Amino acid sequence: MSATVTPPPKIAANIHYPDDDGLPMSDNTWQFNWIVLLHSNLDTAYRNAPDVFVAGNHLIYPVEKDNKTRQAPDVYVAFGRPKRERGSYRVWEEGGVFPQVIFEVWSPSNRFDQMQDKFTFYEKHGAEEYYIIYPEFPTHAEGWQRDGEKLARVPEMNGYVSPRTGLRFVLDKGDLTVFGRDGYPLRSPTEVAAERDAQQERATKLAAKLRELGVDPDAV
Repeated sequence: MSATVTPPPKIAANIHYPDDDGLPMSDNTWQFNWIVLLHSNLDTAYRNAPDVFVAGNHLIYPVEKDNKTRQAPDVYVAFGRPKRERGSYRVWEEGGVFPQVIFEVWSPSNRFDQMQDKFTFYEKHGAEEYYIIYPEFPTHAEGWQRDGEKLARVPEMNGYVSPRTGLRFVLDKGDLTVFGRDGYPLRSPTEVAAERDAQQERATKLAAKLRELGVDPDAV
């Protein structure tokens, strides 16, 4: 009688979670500018909060050992997660915390089924707030807020304030403006730089005027 040979146990191969999905970040300047506007302002707003992570065009993997289930939101905010470099956001390595606030910026290449897939993904895996900005239709924006297991549509976006981020959406005179917690409209990096340059120019002129009057600017 031949001996029974027990095959060795199968060793699961290491699963690779790519950091890039091969898709472009944006299709046009309108979409890109909104992505930069949202990301830069949120990142600045939480710059002193060590437990708030802000990212853009960054893959989220919600299920361990599943590298097919994923999405890369244009911008997201994860509260309760430390600031650090990440190749991708793997929920099981983040204390089970799915990013609470998601922003997508619509582009003409986004098909309805793609946007529906994104919505289903964010709803299923735990987003608390989901917003879509339409750069080419500036009188329109959409938002959803979690209600139990579902994301419920925000009935009126004009004047709506994000519970988590404090961002306020205003649809007025044919345009969408998003305001920060400080009550001011979000500003692009170019606008911030221009304001800084203007302040520097005013300070330089004031210093020159004080010197004309015989006053040391450093003593003022």
